[in-house]
Amino acid sequence: MKIDKKIIKELSDYLDEFNLTELEYTEKDTKIKVSKNNVSINNQTLSKNNNNPLSAQTGKEIDNKISGIEITSPIIGTAYHAPEPGAKKFVEIGKKIKKGDTIMIVEAMKTMNHVPSSSDGVVKEILVSDGQPVEFGQVLIVLE
Repeated sequence: MKIDKKIIKELSDYLDEFNLTELEYTEKDTKIKVSKNNVSINNQTLSKNNNNPLSAQTGKEIDNKISGIEITSPIIGTAYHAPEPGAKKFVEIGKKIKKGDTIMIVEAMKTMNHVPSSSDGVVKEILVSDGQPVEFGQVLIVLE
């Protein structure tokens, strides 16, 4: 079987162009899967090919673990900060929230799952970006 290197190069370029971590291409009996190597630090995913190298601030976060009440993802999926594109975000840094308030939506298998806050507090950190894939148990936000 001969593999067309041009297709692999094109798929690799799409990873960067559309800010993807993984892409799969299937044609007849040929299946090509292209992905970036990722490193997880403090439940934040940093791409090996990321244009933003570790900053002094990120290094500080690694040394001094963020303290506070951590709200984690109940499922694997894609995190969204608002109920729909262009809508007001559920939480912002400095916003007071109450137990049960929706902090994010995690989409899994075309189902939008509202993630409630497990306690009252003020949003100190938002650790995932809008549209970012998240894992079960990954910290989404930190409350004071």
